[in-house]
Amino acid sequence: SASLKQRKASAAAESSKDSKDKYVEGTNFVSGGVEENPYFFALLVVAPFLTLLLGFLTSEEMSKTGLEPTLSALLPHCVADLKSCGSSIFSTGLAVLPTWAGAKFVFSFMGVALLLELIPGKVETGPETLTGHIPKYVDNGVRHCLVFSALFLAGSNLGPGDMYDLGIFFDVFPGAVAVLNLFGLIFCIFLMLKGLHFPSTQDCGSSGSLVKDYLWGTELYPRILGWDLKRFINCRFSMTFWMLAGISFTYKSYTIHGAVDYGLLLSAVSQYLYLFKFFWWEMGYMRSIDIIVDRAGFEIQWGCLVFVPSVYTLHTRFSVLRPSGLSLLVASLIFVISLAGVALNYAADRQRDVFRATNGKTLIWGRAPVYITAQYTTLDRKSGKETKKTSLLLASGFWGMARHFQYFFELVAAWSWCLFANPFKNGIIPLFYCVFLTTLLVDRAKRDSEKCHKKYGKYYEDYCKLVPYKILPGLY
Repeated sequence: SASLKQRKASAAAESSKDSKDKYVEGTNFVSGGVEENPYFFALLVVAPFLTLLLGFLTSEEMSKTGLEPTLSALLPHCVADLKSCGSSIFSTGLAVLPTWAGAKFVFSFMGVALLLELIPGKVETGPETLTGHIPKYVDNGVRHCLVFSALFLAGSNLGPGDMYDLGIFFDVFPGAVAVLNLFGLIFCIFLMLKGLHFPSTQDCGSSGSLVKDYLWGTELYPRILGWDLKRFINCRFSMTFWMLAGISFTYKSYTIHGAVDYGLLLSAVSQYLYLFKFFWWEMGYMRSIDIIVDRAGFEIQWGCLVFVPSVYTLHTRFSVLRPSGLSLLVASLIFVISLAGVALNYAADRQRDVFRATNGKTLIWGRAPVYITAQYTTLDRKSGKETKKTSLLLASGFWGMARHFQYFFELVAAWSWCLFANPFKNGIIPLFYCVFLTTLLVDRAKRDSEKCHKKYGKYYEDYCKLVPYKILPGLY
Protein backbone atom coordinates (compact mmCIF):
# COMPACT_ATOMS: atom_id res chain seq x y z
CA SER A 1 0.00 0.00 0.00
CA ALA A 2 2.83 2.38 0.90
CA SER A 3 4.63 1.42 -2.29
CA LEU A 4 1.50 2.10 -4.35
CA LYS A 5 1.13 5.55 -2.75
CA GLN A 6 4.75 6.34 -3.50
CA ARG A 7 4.30 5.34 -7.16
CA LYS A 8 1.16 7.49 -7.44
CA ALA A 9 2.91 10.44 -5.82
CA SER A 10 5.89 9.98 -8.13
CA ALA A 11 3.63 9.78 -11.18
CA ALA A 12 1.74 12.91 -10.08
CA ALA A 13 5.01 14.78 -9.56
CA GLU A 14 6.29 13.68 -12.97
CA SER A 15 3.01 14.71 -14.61
CA SER A 16 3.22 18.10 -12.90
CA LYS A 17 6.81 18.51 -14.07
CA ASP A 18 5.87 17.57 -17.65
CA SER A 19 3.00 20.05 -17.55
CA LYS A 20 5.28 22.79 -16.20
CA ASP A 21 7.94 22.03 -18.82
CA LYS A 22 5.32 22.18 -21.53
CA TYR A 23 4.08 25.52 -20.22
CA VAL A 24 7.62 26.96 -20.06
CA GLU A 25 8.33 25.84 -23.64
CA GLY A 26 5.00 27.25 -24.77
CA THR A 27 5.85 30.69 -23.43
CA ASN A 28 8.33 31.08 -26.29
CA PHE A 29 11.24 32.54 -24.27
CA VAL A 30 9.25 34.89 -22.05
CA SER A 31 7.14 34.94 -18.93
CA GLY A 32 3.83 36.45 -19.81
CA GLY A 33 0.75 38.16 -18.61
CA VAL A 34 0.01 41.81 -18.18
CA GLU A 35 -0.87 41.01 -14.54
CA GLU A 36 2.89 41.19 -13.92
CA ASN A 37 2.46 44.96 -14.39
CA PRO A 38 0.06 46.16 -11.64
CA TYR A 39 -0.98 49.26 -13.59
CA PHE A 40 -1.93 47.32 -16.71
CA PHE A 41 -3.61 44.68 -14.57
CA ALA A 42 -5.76 47.35 -12.92
CA LEU A 43 -6.69 48.69 -16.36
CA LEU A 44 -7.47 45.15 -17.48
CA VAL A 45 -9.96 44.65 -14.66
CA VAL A 46 -11.96 47.78 -15.47
CA ALA A 47 -11.43 47.71 -19.26
CA PRO A 48 -14.76 46.09 -20.29
CA PHE A 49 -16.71 48.66 -18.25
CA LEU A 50 -14.44 51.48 -19.46
CA THR A 51 -15.14 50.70 -23.13
CA LEU A 52 -18.89 50.86 -22.46
CA LEU A 53 -18.48 54.17 -20.61
CA LEU A 54 -16.41 55.67 -23.44
CA GLY A 55 -19.02 54.47 -25.92
CA PHE A 56 -21.71 56.41 -24.04
CA LEU A 57 -19.46 59.44 -23.45
CA THR A 58 -19.11 60.06 -27.20
CA SER A 59 -22.70 59.22 -28.15
CA GLU A 60 -25.71 61.38 -28.93
CA GLU A 61 -27.31 60.07 -25.71
CA MET A 62 -24.55 61.79 -23.74
CA SER A 63 -25.25 65.09 -25.49
CA LYS A 64 -28.88 64.84 -24.35
CA THR A 65 -27.80 64.93 -20.69
CA GLY A 66 -26.70 68.53 -21.06
CA LEU A 67 -23.25 67.74 -19.66
CA GLU A 68 -20.10 68.25 -21.67
CA PRO A 69 -17.88 65.11 -21.77
CA THR A 70 -14.88 66.93 -20.36
CA LEU A 71 -13.20 66.47 -16.99
CA SER A 72 -13.59 70.17 -16.23
CA ALA A 73 -17.37 69.81 -16.61
CA LEU A 74 -17.77 66.40 -14.96
CA LEU A 75 -15.40 66.67 -11.98
CA PRO A 76 -17.29 69.44 -10.11
CA HIS A 77 -20.43 67.26 -10.11
CA CYS A 78 -18.45 64.32 -8.74
CA VAL A 79 -16.66 66.36 -6.09
CA ALA A 80 -19.97 67.81 -4.90
CA ASP A 81 -21.48 64.33 -4.34
CA LEU A 82 -19.05 61.42 -4.61
CA LYS A 83 -21.60 58.73 -3.80
CA SER A 84 -24.08 59.97 -6.35
CA CYS A 85 -21.28 60.39 -8.91
CA GLY A 86 -20.05 56.83 -8.46
CA SER A 87 -23.57 55.45 -8.70
CA SER A 88 -24.25 57.54 -11.81
CA ILE A 89 -21.05 56.38 -13.55
CA PHE A 90 -21.79 52.75 -12.72
CA SER A 91 -25.40 52.89 -13.91
CA THR A 92 -24.40 54.78 -17.07
CA GLY A 93 -21.87 52.14 -18.09
CA LEU A 94 -24.29 49.29 -17.42
CA ALA A 95 -26.98 51.07 -19.43
CA VAL A 96 -24.95 50.56 -22.62
CA LEU A 97 -26.51 47.32 -23.85
CA PRO A 98 -26.10 45.19 -26.98
CA THR A 99 -28.42 46.15 -29.81
CA TRP A 100 -29.64 44.24 -32.84
CA ALA A 101 -28.26 46.97 -35.11
CA GLY A 102 -24.89 46.70 -33.38
CA ALA A 103 -24.87 42.91 -33.67
CA LYS A 104 -25.75 43.01 -37.37
CA PHE A 105 -22.98 45.50 -38.02
CA VAL A 106 -20.30 43.61 -36.03
CA PHE A 107 -20.99 40.15 -37.44
CA SER A 108 -21.50 41.43 -40.99
CA PHE A 109 -18.16 43.20 -40.67
CA MET A 110 -16.53 39.98 -39.47
CA GLY A 111 -18.25 37.99 -42.23
CA VAL A 112 -16.81 40.21 -44.96
CA ALA A 113 -13.36 40.02 -43.36
CA LEU A 114 -13.65 36.23 -43.23
CA LEU A 115 -14.58 35.99 -46.91
CA LEU A 116 -11.61 38.18 -47.82
CA GLU A 117 -9.31 35.62 -46.15
CA LEU A 118 -9.75 33.66 -49.38
CA ILE A 119 -7.85 36.31 -51.38
CA PRO A 120 -4.71 34.62 -52.75
CA GLY A 121 -1.19 35.74 -51.92
CA LYS A 122 2.38 34.61 -51.42
CA VAL A 123 2.96 32.28 -48.46
CA GLU A 124 5.30 33.82 -45.87
CA THR A 125 6.62 32.49 -42.57
CA GLY A 126 6.99 33.84 -39.04
CA PRO A 127 9.89 33.24 -36.62
CA GLU A 128 10.54 29.75 -35.33
CA THR A 129 9.27 29.13 -31.80
CA LEU A 130 11.05 27.40 -28.94
CA THR A 131 9.30 24.14 -29.88
CA GLY A 132 10.43 24.39 -33.51
CA HIS A 133 7.09 25.52 -34.99
CA ILE A 134 7.27 27.89 -37.99
CA PRO A 135 3.89 29.59 -38.64
CA LYS A 136 2.82 30.20 -42.24
CA TYR A 137 0.69 33.05 -43.54
CA VAL A 138 -0.85 34.12 -46.83
CA ASP A 139 0.42 37.64 -47.51
CA ASN A 140 -2.76 39.32 -48.80
CA GLY A 141 -3.06 42.23 -46.36
CA VAL A 142 -2.95 45.06 -48.91
CA ARG A 143 -5.57 43.38 -51.10
CA HIS A 144 -7.76 42.88 -48.04
CA CYS A 145 -7.36 46.58 -47.15
CA LEU A 146 -8.25 47.87 -50.61
CA VAL A 147 -11.11 45.44 -51.31
CA PHE A 148 -12.70 45.97 -47.89
CA SER A 149 -12.47 49.76 -48.28
CA ALA A 150 -14.07 49.59 -51.72
CA LEU A 151 -16.86 47.30 -50.50
CA PHE A 152 -17.58 49.56 -47.52
CA LEU A 153 -17.91 52.65 -49.71
CA ALA A 154 -19.86 50.81 -52.41
CA GLY A 155 -22.37 49.45 -49.92
CA SER A 156 -23.03 52.83 -48.30
CA ASN A 157 -25.51 55.57 -49.24
CA LEU A 158 -22.72 57.17 -51.29
CA GLY A 159 -22.29 54.02 -53.39
CA PRO A 160 -24.49 51.88 -55.63
CA GLY A 161 -25.45 49.53 -52.78
CA ASP A 162 -27.18 52.14 -50.59
CA MET A 163 -27.56 49.55 -47.77
CA TYR A 164 -26.48 51.82 -44.91
CA ASP A 165 -25.43 55.36 -44.09
CA LEU A 166 -21.67 55.98 -44.38
CA GLY A 167 -21.79 57.26 -40.81
CA ILE A 168 -22.90 53.84 -39.54
CA PHE A 169 -19.88 53.42 -37.29
CA PHE A 170 -21.07 56.33 -35.14
CA ASP A 171 -24.76 55.42 -35.33
CA VAL A 172 -24.37 51.90 -33.94
CA PHE A 173 -21.21 52.36 -31.86
CA PRO A 174 -22.44 52.00 -28.23
CA GLY A 175 -24.54 48.92 -29.02
CA ALA A 176 -21.75 47.45 -31.16
CA VAL A 177 -19.18 47.83 -28.35
CA ALA A 178 -21.58 46.09 -25.97
CA VAL A 179 -21.94 43.23 -28.48
CA LEU A 180 -18.17 43.00 -28.90
CA ASN A 181 -17.71 42.93 -25.13
CA LEU A 182 -20.09 40.02 -24.69
CA PHE A 183 -18.70 38.14 -27.69
CA GLY A 184 -15.10 38.79 -26.62
CA LEU A 185 -15.61 37.45 -23.09
CA ILE A 186 -17.15 34.22 -24.44
CA PHE A 187 -14.65 33.88 -27.27
CA CYS A 188 -11.75 34.01 -24.81
CA ILE A 189 -13.27 31.12 -22.84
CA PHE A 190 -13.30 29.15 -26.08
CA LEU A 191 -9.67 30.04 -26.76
CA MET A 192 -8.62 28.95 -23.28
CA LEU A 193 -10.35 25.57 -23.60
CA LYS A 194 -9.07 25.03 -27.12
CA GLY A 195 -5.48 25.64 -26.06
CA LEU A 196 -5.85 23.21 -23.16
CA HIS A 197 -7.57 20.38 -25.03
CA PHE A 198 -7.18 20.91 -28.80
CA PRO A 199 -4.03 23.03 -29.39
CA SER A 200 -2.91 23.69 -32.95
CA THR A 201 0.82 23.56 -32.08
CA GLN A 202 3.06 22.53 -29.18
CA ASP A 203 3.35 26.19 -28.11
CA CYS A 204 0.61 25.77 -25.52
CA GLY A 205 -0.11 24.68 -21.97
CA SER A 206 -1.62 25.72 -18.66
CA SER A 207 0.03 27.99 -16.12
CA GLY A 208 -1.75 26.07 -13.36
CA SER A 209 -4.10 29.03 -12.79
CA LEU A 210 -7.43 29.30 -14.60
CA VAL A 211 -7.38 33.06 -14.10
CA LYS A 212 -3.99 33.44 -15.79
CA ASP A 213 -4.92 30.89 -18.46
CA TYR A 214 -7.95 33.02 -19.31
CA LEU A 215 -6.14 36.34 -19.18
CA TRP A 216 -2.91 35.42 -20.94
CA GLY A 217 -4.14 32.44 -22.94
CA THR A 218 -3.10 28.84 -23.30
CA GLU A 219 -1.99 28.79 -26.93
CA LEU A 220 0.32 30.90 -29.08
CA TYR A 221 -0.97 30.11 -32.58
CA PRO A 222 -4.63 28.93 -32.48
CA ARG A 223 -6.09 27.86 -35.79
CA ILE A 224 -9.32 26.19 -36.94
CA LEU A 225 -9.03 24.24 -40.20
CA GLY A 226 -6.05 26.42 -41.09
CA TRP A 227 -7.87 29.67 -40.27
CA ASP A 228 -5.56 31.81 -38.13
CA LEU A 229 -7.75 33.16 -35.32
CA LYS A 230 -5.08 35.45 -33.95
CA ARG A 231 -4.34 37.25 -37.21
CA PHE A 232 -8.04 37.50 -38.00
CA ILE A 233 -8.84 39.29 -34.73
CA ASN A 234 -5.65 41.35 -34.43
CA CYS A 235 -5.45 42.49 -38.05
CA ARG A 236 -8.41 41.70 -40.26
CA PHE A 237 -11.03 42.83 -37.74
CA SER A 238 -9.52 45.39 -35.36
CA MET A 239 -7.17 47.20 -37.73
CA THR A 240 -9.80 47.32 -40.50
CA PHE A 241 -12.37 48.65 -38.03
CA TRP A 242 -9.99 51.39 -36.90
CA MET A 243 -9.04 52.22 -40.50
CA LEU A 244 -12.63 52.74 -41.71
CA ALA A 245 -14.00 54.31 -38.53
CA GLY A 246 -12.29 57.65 -39.20
CA ILE A 247 -13.90 57.91 -42.64
CA SER A 248 -17.31 57.12 -41.17
CA PHE A 249 -16.91 59.61 -38.31
CA THR A 250 -15.81 62.37 -40.69
CA TYR A 251 -18.89 61.87 -42.85
CA LYS A 252 -21.17 61.80 -39.80
CA SER A 253 -19.67 65.05 -38.53
CA TYR A 254 -20.30 66.68 -41.90
CA THR A 255 -23.95 65.59 -41.97
CA ILE A 256 -24.51 66.92 -38.43
CA HIS A 257 -22.72 70.27 -38.72
CA GLY A 258 -22.93 70.93 -42.47
CA ALA A 259 -19.23 71.79 -42.65
CA VAL A 260 -15.94 69.98 -42.96
CA ASP A 261 -13.97 69.62 -39.73
CA TYR A 262 -10.40 69.88 -41.04
CA GLY A 263 -8.96 68.37 -37.87
CA LEU A 264 -11.21 65.30 -38.09
CA LEU A 265 -10.80 64.91 -41.86
CA LEU A 266 -7.01 65.03 -41.87
CA SER A 267 -6.86 62.84 -38.77
CA ALA A 268 -8.95 60.21 -40.58
CA VAL A 269 -6.76 60.43 -43.69
CA SER A 270 -3.54 60.16 -41.68
CA GLN A 271 -4.80 57.13 -39.74
CA TYR A 272 -6.04 55.48 -42.92
CA LEU A 273 -2.58 55.89 -44.47
CA TYR A 274 -0.98 54.53 -41.28
CA LEU A 275 -3.21 51.46 -41.39
CA PHE A 276 -2.65 50.99 -45.11
CA LYS A 277 1.04 50.96 -44.17
CA PHE A 278 0.19 48.40 -41.50
CA PHE A 279 -1.35 46.04 -44.03
CA TRP A 280 1.55 46.65 -46.42
CA TRP A 281 3.88 45.64 -43.58
CA GLU A 282 1.56 42.97 -42.10
CA MET A 283 4.13 40.20 -42.38
CA GLY A 284 6.42 42.31 -40.22
CA TYR A 285 3.68 42.52 -37.61
CA MET A 286 3.40 38.72 -37.69
CA ARG A 287 6.99 38.70 -36.39
CA SER A 288 6.27 41.19 -33.59
CA ILE A 289 5.84 40.61 -29.86
CA ASP A 290 2.01 40.67 -30.17
CA ILE A 291 2.17 37.51 -32.28
CA ILE A 292 5.33 35.64 -31.27
CA VAL A 293 5.13 36.23 -27.50
CA ASP A 294 1.58 37.16 -26.42
CA ARG A 295 -0.68 34.14 -26.28
CA ALA A 296 -4.23 34.23 -27.62
CA GLY A 297 -6.08 35.10 -24.42
CA PHE A 298 -8.19 37.90 -23.00
CA GLU A 299 -5.33 40.40 -22.89
CA ILE A 300 -4.54 40.41 -26.59
CA GLN A 301 -7.71 38.99 -28.22
CA TRP A 302 -10.32 40.85 -26.16
CA GLY A 303 -8.04 43.87 -26.44
CA CYS A 304 -8.12 43.76 -30.23
CA LEU A 305 -11.82 42.89 -30.37
CA VAL A 306 -13.04 45.60 -28.00
CA PHE A 307 -10.34 47.91 -26.66
CA VAL A 308 -8.92 48.84 -30.07
CA PRO A 309 -12.30 49.78 -31.61
CA SER A 310 -13.23 51.71 -28.46
CA VAL A 311 -10.01 53.46 -27.44
CA TYR A 312 -8.03 53.72 -30.68
CA THR A 313 -10.94 55.56 -32.33
CA LEU A 314 -11.80 57.71 -29.27
CA HIS A 315 -10.13 60.92 -30.47
CA THR A 316 -11.88 60.84 -33.85
CA ARG A 317 -15.23 59.69 -32.42
CA PHE A 318 -15.07 62.49 -29.85
CA SER A 319 -14.85 65.06 -32.66
CA VAL A 320 -18.10 64.01 -34.34
CA LEU A 321 -20.32 65.97 -31.96
CA ARG A 322 -17.60 68.37 -30.81
CA PRO A 323 -15.65 69.69 -33.83
CA SER A 324 -11.99 70.48 -33.38
CA GLY A 325 -12.35 74.03 -34.66
CA LEU A 326 -8.86 73.83 -36.19
CA SER A 327 -8.12 75.97 -39.20
CA LEU A 328 -6.96 74.33 -42.41
CA LEU A 329 -3.44 75.70 -41.82
CA VAL A 330 -3.09 74.34 -38.27
CA ALA A 331 -4.65 71.00 -39.20
CA SER A 332 -2.30 70.75 -42.19
CA LEU A 333 0.76 71.35 -40.01
CA ILE A 334 -0.31 68.58 -37.63
CA PHE A 335 -1.03 66.40 -40.65
CA VAL A 336 2.53 66.83 -41.96
CA ILE A 337 3.96 65.88 -38.56
CA SER A 338 1.72 62.82 -38.36
CA LEU A 339 2.75 61.68 -41.84
CA ALA A 340 6.42 62.11 -40.91
CA GLY A 341 5.82 59.79 -37.96
CA VAL A 342 4.05 57.25 -40.17
CA ALA A 343 6.74 57.40 -42.88
CA LEU A 344 9.66 57.07 -40.46
CA ASN A 345 7.92 54.25 -38.59
CA TYR A 346 7.61 52.38 -41.88
CA ALA A 347 11.19 53.22 -42.90
CA ALA A 348 12.55 51.73 -39.67
CA ASP A 349 10.49 48.55 -40.00
CA ARG A 350 11.37 48.24 -43.67
CA GLN A 351 15.07 48.64 -42.93
CA ARG A 352 15.03 45.65 -40.59
CA ASP A 353 12.86 43.56 -42.93
CA VAL A 354 15.31 44.06 -45.81
CA PHE A 355 18.22 43.21 -43.52
CA ARG A 356 16.54 39.97 -42.50
CA ALA A 357 15.44 39.06 -46.02
CA THR A 358 19.00 39.45 -47.36
CA ASN A 359 20.54 37.70 -44.36
CA GLY A 360 22.56 40.83 -43.62
CA LYS A 361 23.89 41.18 -47.18
CA THR A 362 22.69 44.73 -47.76
CA LEU A 363 23.70 48.32 -47.11
CA ILE A 364 22.27 50.40 -44.27
CA TRP A 365 22.46 54.12 -45.06
CA GLY A 366 25.20 53.38 -47.61
CA ARG A 367 27.36 51.26 -45.29
CA ALA A 368 27.78 47.62 -44.46
CA PRO A 369 25.54 46.82 -41.47
CA VAL A 370 26.83 46.18 -37.98
CA TYR A 371 25.15 43.18 -36.39
CA ILE A 372 25.60 40.31 -33.96
CA THR A 373 25.11 36.69 -34.94
CA ALA A 374 23.19 35.32 -31.95
CA GLN A 375 22.64 31.64 -31.20
CA TYR A 376 19.63 30.08 -29.48
CA THR A 377 18.28 26.57 -28.98
CA THR A 378 14.93 25.01 -29.94
CA LEU A 379 13.52 21.78 -28.51
CA ASP A 380 11.37 19.13 -30.17
CA ARG A 381 9.17 18.01 -27.30
CA LYS A 382 8.34 14.65 -28.92
CA SER A 383 11.87 13.53 -29.69
CA GLY A 384 13.64 15.57 -27.02
CA LYS A 385 16.11 16.74 -29.67
CA GLU A 386 17.70 20.15 -29.23
CA THR A 387 18.69 22.19 -32.29
CA LYS A 388 20.93 25.23 -32.35
CA LYS A 389 19.73 28.16 -34.46
CA THR A 390 21.05 31.63 -35.28
CA SER A 391 19.54 35.09 -35.64
CA LEU A 392 21.08 38.36 -36.79
CA LEU A 393 20.64 41.31 -34.42
CA LEU A 394 20.89 44.56 -36.38
CA ALA A 395 22.84 47.43 -34.76
CA SER A 396 22.94 49.89 -37.68
CA GLY A 397 20.69 52.61 -39.04
CA PHE A 398 17.57 53.22 -37.00
CA TRP A 399 18.34 50.02 -35.09
CA GLY A 400 21.74 51.29 -34.05
CA MET A 401 20.19 54.40 -32.46
CA ALA A 402 17.72 52.54 -30.22
CA ARG A 403 16.43 48.99 -30.05
CA HIS A 404 12.86 50.15 -30.75
CA PHE A 405 13.30 53.55 -32.34
CA GLN A 406 10.26 52.76 -34.53
CA TYR A 407 8.09 53.11 -31.41
CA PHE A 408 9.08 56.76 -31.09
CA PHE A 409 7.89 57.49 -34.64
CA GLU A 410 4.63 55.64 -33.92
CA LEU A 411 4.12 57.82 -30.87
CA VAL A 412 4.73 60.98 -32.92
CA ALA A 413 1.86 59.91 -35.18
CA ALA A 414 -0.37 58.92 -32.25
CA TRP A 415 0.05 62.20 -30.38
CA SER A 416 -0.61 64.08 -33.63
CA TRP A 417 -3.92 62.23 -34.14
CA CYS A 418 -5.04 63.13 -30.63
CA LEU A 419 -4.04 66.77 -31.13
CA PHE A 420 -6.35 66.84 -34.17
CA ALA A 421 -9.23 66.63 -31.64
CA ASN A 422 -7.98 69.93 -30.16
CA PRO A 423 -7.66 69.04 -26.46
CA PHE A 424 -7.07 72.76 -25.74
CA LYS A 425 -10.74 73.27 -26.67
CA ASN A 426 -12.29 69.87 -25.98
CA GLY A 427 -10.39 68.80 -22.86
CA ILE A 428 -7.92 66.00 -22.22
CA ILE A 429 -10.19 62.96 -22.70
CA PRO A 430 -9.25 62.70 -26.43
CA LEU A 431 -5.63 62.25 -25.28
CA PHE A 432 -6.44 58.93 -23.61
CA TYR A 433 -5.33 56.87 -26.62
CA CYS A 434 -1.87 58.43 -27.00
CA VAL A 435 -1.21 58.32 -23.25
CA PHE A 436 -2.21 54.66 -23.18
CA LEU A 437 -0.09 53.85 -26.24
CA THR A 438 2.95 55.57 -24.74
CA THR A 439 2.66 53.44 -21.61
CA LEU A 440 2.01 50.31 -23.66
CA LEU A 441 5.04 50.72 -25.92
CA VAL A 442 7.36 51.48 -23.00
CA ASP A 443 6.16 48.27 -21.34
CA ARG A 444 6.40 46.34 -24.62
CA ALA A 445 10.01 47.43 -25.15
CA LYS A 446 10.78 46.20 -21.63
CA ARG A 447 9.11 42.83 -22.21
CA ASP A 448 10.83 42.39 -25.57
CA SER A 449 14.19 43.03 -23.89
CA GLU A 450 13.40 40.36 -21.28
CA LYS A 451 12.42 37.89 -24.00
CA CYS A 452 15.61 38.49 -25.96
CA HIS A 453 17.78 38.17 -22.85
CA LYS A 454 16.23 34.75 -22.20
CA LYS A 455 16.43 33.68 -25.83
CA TYR A 456 19.93 34.88 -26.76
CA GLY A 457 21.70 35.24 -23.39
CA LYS A 458 25.21 36.68 -23.66
CA TYR A 459 24.69 37.54 -27.34
CA TYR A 460 21.91 39.94 -26.43
CA GLU A 461 24.01 41.42 -23.64
CA ASP A 462 26.66 42.23 -26.26
CA TYR A 463 23.94 43.70 -28.47
CA CYS A 464 22.72 45.94 -25.64
CA LYS A 465 26.25 47.28 -25.26
CA LEU A 466 26.15 48.33 -28.92
CA VAL A 467 22.60 49.71 -28.67
CA PRO A 468 22.02 50.74 -25.03
CA TYR A 469 18.73 52.64 -25.45
CA LYS A 470 15.32 50.98 -25.81
CA ILE A 471 13.20 53.66 -27.56
CA LEU A 472 14.66 57.17 -27.55
CA PRO A 473 18.44 57.71 -27.92
CA GLY A 474 19.95 59.42 -24.88
CA LEU A 475 16.73 59.22 -22.85
CA TYR A 476 15.27 55.71 -22.60
